[in-house]
Formats: sequence, structure tokens, C-alpha cells
Amino acid sequence: MRAFRSIASWRARRVTGVTWVRLDRANLAALGRRSRQVLLLAGTTGVVTGLLVSGFEALSRDVLLDWLLDQPLAVQAGGPLAGLLLATAALRWLARGAGTGTADEYIRAFHDPARPLDLRLVPGRLLAAVATLGLGAPLGYEGPSIYAGASVGTLIQRRLRRLFTPDESKVLLVAGAAAGVAAIFKAPVTGLVFALEVPYQEDLAHRMLLPATIASAASYVTHAAISGTEPILPVAGQPPFNLVDLGGAAAVGLACGVLARLFVAIIRMAKRMSLQGRPAVRAVAAGAALAAFFAAGRGLTGESLALGPGYEALRYALHPDRSVWLIVALGTMRVAATAVTVAGGGVGGLFIPLVIQGALVGRAASGLFGSANATLFPVVGIAAFLGAGYRVPLAAVVFVAEFTGRPGFVVPGLIAAVVAQLTMGRASISPHQVAGRVGHLERRLRLPLAAMIDAEARTVPPHATVEELFWQHLVGTRQRSVAVVDGARYLGMARADELAQLERQEWPTTVVTAVMRTDVPVATPDWSVRDAIRAMEGAAVDRLPVCHDERFIGVITATDIVRLDEILDTTQGGTD
Repeated sequence: MRAFRSIASWRARRVTGVTWVRLDRANLAALGRRSRQVLLLAGTTGVVTGLLVSGFEALSRDVLLDWLLDQPLAVQAGGPLAGLLLATAALRWLARGAGTGTADEYIRAFHDPARPLDLRLVPGRLLAAVATLGLGAPLGYEGPSIYAGASVGTLIQRRLRRLFTPDESKVLLVAGAAAGVAAIFKAPVTGLVFALEVPYQEDLAHRMLLPATIASAASYVTHAAISGTEPILPVAGQPPFNLVDLGGAAAVGLACGVLARLFVAIIRMAKRMSLQGRPAVRAVAAGAALAAFFAAGRGLTGESLALGPGYEALRYALHPDRSVWLIVALGTMRVAATAVTVAGGGVGGLFIPLVIQGALVGRAASGLFGSANATLFPVVGIAAFLGAGYRVPLAAVVFVAEFTGRPGFVVPGLIAAVVAQLTMGRASISPHQVAGRVGHLERRLRLPLAAMIDAEARTVPPHATVEELFWQHLVGTRQRSVAVVDGARYLGMARADELAQLERQEWPTTVVTAVMRTDVPVATPDWSVRDAIRAMEGAAVDRLPVCHDERFIGVITATDIVRLDEILDTTQGGTD
């Protein structure tokens, strides 16, 4: 019998060929206390997130946006421009030039242990979100809410990291994200499912289930105590379950899948544009375009439906007297306005824009088909468009039940969501999603190459002779190849294989540059380990130079890659 220690002080003993694993009473009690502490901290994360989201929503919607909608039309038209300029200033001066991502930052932090949430950027990003949303830009409140909750969880976990094992390094990050969604939508189950589902396209972060549940419930109760429990958009009537309407739900799902792919392509192009040019110029151009959309919306509907997250636009569209062409025009205008806001540097969520588009597609389908149930197709469209855009079919269907207050819409919504998912392919509105959870080896292959670069690798100057190369840099260091570097500038790779092509008597008079290879692939620090392996296999080499532009940084060798156990610490506490 051999005893060994682990985090929980497990003891194993072998009896008649069978290994029995047990915990003694003291260690079991300690493990139970630690688990209760983690759940208590998850609940604390939920309460703090609920308070923070309540304050964020009150300031953005109840103070600033309500004030803007009471102003003259000229002031309303200029509101988004002012908001984008303030957001640009906040990101530059308070968030140290950070990007506009919010929900994307949660997904990135979940998957990339080398890029955790930078809590120094949180105040600036949230202030930018308040300016963007409070002054009328057409984005959602949920993105900043997810970001705020994930930041709260990260802060608590960093302060009390001794209470968590390496495998639990993201537990409060996920719990906080769930709490943010639960609070802003008054939908605790949606918050739970979305936070677990959105990091992956075809999987769930199931190990975070219980802490995320506690945080989501605590956040919902906290927010509901402040703002009430009424659904954001109550829907009247009961959904039918005849085959005709269920077939129509599948057709709506197909249409939403196609249009969601187009929407995702537009938004991802807008995200790329938001990284180009001067931020102030982009903000002014976007603000001018949003003013034009505001004027067009007033001309079409007589209301300020181009402003805000879109709840009023949805209520307007659901009225049975609205024509199909008007619904299509409103939806097109909202898509364009959302894309312009993203390109202009606005900070906000894309969850609600997806919801609005799904409802408008469903409303247009209802008008075309003459459905007797005016609420069925819009609700089905919400589930399909949201589920396809974020690749979260379960969260979308649960959202329909909680958002509308009518859980009976789940069955047709589920049918539409499945059809939309099949239509969507591999596209997603977030570039940081991965297909599913992977094992330790696969996860390590995705590590950035920077974790394994040998920055102390020997190099040879270009004026050295082949004689010096062979005896001092190859034989002397037991290497088959070495980088040729002039100062800090990389020139090529000198290998022992090439020396055989040169007569021995020419070695003392031939310089290294005459025999070096310049066709060896050059890696960059942002390559993954997998990229390096593929490059080595393609070039039939066992060593790659790593450079930034032409500046030599180091090398990566096949031996380093094979010795994956040396980078185990880098992967500990990584993704679920």
C-alpha cells in the first residue's frame, strides 16, 4: 500500500488487485468547507453584480435615455454622436486605449489563460457603455452587464485565490457572467444557460454549473428587489400546436438562419472597421449616419425608433396594423444603425439587436402568411435569430420563455432554433468561440508560441566562416542548425546538412551567408504550438526562428514541443 498526496489529500490503497480511493474524515470536512466557501462567494458575486447592473441600467436607461427622448428632435438626432464621442474619450483616456468588446472579452478570457480580464479597464469601458447606450445608440445593455459581472467574479477570485483549485480558476468569471445576464433580463435561467453555452459552439462549460446557478439566482433576486419582476416584454395569448403553425415555425427558423449569417457578416466587418483610422473621425462619421437613420425612422413611423436598444421598435412592430414593407424597412434600418454604431466605436451588447431582428423577421412572416396568432412567429423568430447569431440554441429557447412570460412558446421556438442552427453553419457573432471542450494535449497545442520560445538560443554572425560555424556553433553546441543574425536582424538559418555540399578546403574562406537557407519558415510570437508543428513538418526542419518583423527573438525546436510537460503550468487552470 502506497500513500500519496494531492490537493484534497486523497489516499489510495490496492486490495486484491482493485484500487480503492478514500478521504479521511478531516480531509472530507475540509473539502466540504471549501466547496461551501466557493458557493458563498458565487452568491456574493451575484449580489454585487445585481447591484452594479441595477445602477448601470438606471443611469443608462432611466436617467440618460429617458432624458434624451424628452428633448427636441434635433437634440435626439445628435444624441448618438455625443455618446460615441464620449465613449471614444472614455476608452482612450480611462480604459488606456482598450477595445470596445464586452461580451467578447468574457469569451476571450474564458478560453485564453494568457489574457485574463484586465480589471483596470473596467471603469472606462462601463463609462463608455453608459455614454453609448444612454445617448441613444442602438445596442443592448446585456454586453456591459456580462462584462461587469465577469469582472466582479474575477476580482473576488483573485483576492481569494487560495480558496480555489487550479481547475476552478474560471469559476467566478462564469458565475459573474451568468449573474449579469440574469439581472439585466430578469431571467435567471437564461443567465445560467447563456454563460455556460456561449463560450462554445457545440458544448457547455458544465463544471461551472452550481456556482453559476447560485450567482444567477442571487443576482436576479437582487435586481428584482430594486426594479420588480415584470417581464420585459409581456406577450398575450397562448401558442398553438397544430402542424401548420409548427411547420411555419420551421420556415421562420430557416429564414432567420439565413439572415443571421448575413447579420453576423455585417457586424464582424463593422468590428474590423472599428480598429481602423482615427477613433474621433469614426465616431463623427457614425454619429452623422445615425442622425440620418433617426430622420428616416421619424419619417417612416413618426416615432424615434432608431434610438435605444429596440424595445420600443419591437412594440411598434407587433401592432397588427403595421404593413410588411414597413416592418422590413424598420428591420433594415436597425441592422444598419447597429453596424454603424459598432464601426464607430460604440460600447454595448449584440444580444438584444439579435432579438429585435428575430422578432421583426417573425412579424414579417406573420404578415405574409396571415397567421391567426400574431405573437407566435415573432417569438419563434427571437429564439431562432438569437440562437443562430450567438450559437446558443438552449439559451435562446429559455430566453423566449422568461422574456415573454409565456413558457408555452418553447416547443415552436425550439424547432425554429434547431433549423436556424443547421442553416448557420460555423459562423458566429463572436470570434472567440470554440467548437467544444478539448483534452489537455489539444489545449496545449493551442498555446501561444511565446510560452516556449528559447530567447537564449545561440546565433552566428553573417561574417563568420563555415569553419567557425561547424566547430563553434554546431559541433560545439550539439546542434544541427543555428540562426544567422546581424545585430538584431534575422537573415537565415545555417544547417549542417548544407555543409556537405561545400568542399572541406573551402570552409575557412567561405562565410556563413553563402550556405545559409532563407526559405525556412519564420514564426511570430502569436503563432500557436500547432502552427509551429505544421510549419516544421512542411519545411522538414526541426528548428524555427521566431521574429517580430525582422527582429530576431529566439527559436523554437521540435524537442521543446515534444516536452509538453514543461508547459503544464501554463495550461493549469485553463478552460473548462
